[in-house]
Amino acid sequence: MILLVLGVALWSAAHLFKRLAPEARAKMGDKGKGPIALLLFVAIVLMVIGYRGADGAFFWGRTPALTGINNLLMLLSVYLFAASGMKTGIARRMRHPMLIGVKVWALAHLLVNGDVPSFVLFGGLMAWAVVEVILINRAEPVWVKPEPVPVKKEVMAAVGTLVVFGAIAGIHIWLGYNPFG
Repeated sequence: MILLVLGVALWSAAHLFKRLAPEARAKMGDKGKGPIALLLFVAIVLMVIGYRGADGAFFWGRTPALTGINNLLMLLSVYLFAASGMKTGIARRMRHPMLIGVKVWALAHLLVNGDVPSFVLFGGLMAWAVVEVILINRAEPVWVKPEPVPVKKEVMAAVGTLVVFGAIAGIHIWLGYNPFG
């Protein structure tokens, strides 16, 4: 469990560094991107190894209803990531679609994984996303909405969402975790 906790903590610290120590991060300039990316990679490795090896109390598991809700929330989460990058219509209506996507992703996984390691991983990443939104809003209180995009981009985001969701489901199946029950 310690590797999992370290991974979530490292992920959070690496992402929050820019918000909590903006002067120090600014001094690093573009040269700081490499070390931060390396820290994030190490965090992901620690989270994967830690989660796979963690043991803890089990409170609930998947049911057909929760699995269906999970999949719908995952579609929404993947779409929010796409919308964030492509600045689609929904990105014009919400300030932090990618971080909201992380929260939706975490909630979806908590619905079907009711064990302590899942609380640490998905709950920890959800907490990071909440803190990140608060810090961004505090540092940058004024939000400028993105310009409208052509319908073509909306369609591309929807199609991309389905493709990425299919790829994610395929990887889960390959790893032995069938997301469809």
